[in-house]
Amino acid sequence: MASDDAAVVAAIEAQGSAGLDPLTDGRLRDRGPFGALTGLRGLDDGPAGLRLRDVPTWETPLTVRSWQFAAGHAQGIVKQALPGPYTLAHRLGSGDPGVALAFARALRAEVAALADAGCVLVEVEERDAHRIGTDEAERQSFRDAHQLLLDGVTGLHCSLAIVGGNADTAGIETILAAPYSSLAVDLIDGPDNWRLVTKTPGDRGIVCGAVSTRHPSDDSPELLLWAGAYAAASANRGAVRVGLATAGDLADLAWETAVSKMVALGRAAAIAQLPHEEAAVHLDPRAIDIRSAAMGRYRPPRPNPGPDR
Repeated sequence: MASDDAAVVAAIEAQGSAGLDPLTDGRLRDRGPFGALTGLRGLDDGPAGLRLRDVPTWETPLTVRSWQFAAGHAQGIVKQALPGPYTLAHRLGSGDPGVALAFARALRAEVAALADAGCVLVEVEERDAHRIGTDEAERQSFRDAHQLLLDGVTGLHCSLAIVGGNADTAGIETILAAPYSSLAVDLIDGPDNWRLVTKTPGDRGIVCGAVSTRHPSDDSPELLLWAGAYAAASANRGAVRVGLATAGDLADLAWETAVSKMVALGRAAAIAQLPHEEAAVHLDPRAIDIRSAAMGRYRPPRPNPGPDR
């Protein structure tokens, strides 16, 4: 639809103006969190959203055309987001591990189609990973589904996004059982996901979801830069393997509010690229002065009196 096209272009332009990279279409064409899979055989699309009728089976690309449209209007890399098989099984299939595997097969075919179309970055989003906990059956279901999803997938960067709650009790051995190149974590609704960050091997990227998807919220650059620096220090990862992001999508926010969060994110990312002395100019001095932490308050440095006269 023309209105969808215009909305996607506006979202891409807003992200570009904010200095964000990679870009997304904002999922503005999707109805609900699983709308990207509309058209998958075995799913019916009704007033209440998608409903599982039969074994989900991939027959034709579902997101390639919309990704191509977004990529054609962007100056940088465009990421395609897909819902994860574990969450799909729980939301649409009563948590049946067999349904999770069927969704994984379908998603693997979709990822391959995106790769063939030239997409270089796919994010698989799990909203229900907080359900796993210490239940070994749930852990096995998650591991099996994601290992199947990535089996044989080459030619692009696949990232796993954990949003909506704390998934740390599942263990990094479960969360990253499949060879994802990076892990994105919601640190707002899932602050304990920091434990996943510190356990993630240093050769994997980390995306810190540290900008809240709610309003109002504290989106100051100091908090975002602290999150990025902490992730970079974990497992000797380095800043080159760390990114900043929102802790989920911004679909429920007013346009002006969503744009303000994009701007806050872009500003923090830009400051992070500066040398320490230049970055300090843009930050609250209390956030970077070591005496503030030691004394609990900020005192500006005394001016140098110069040589005795």
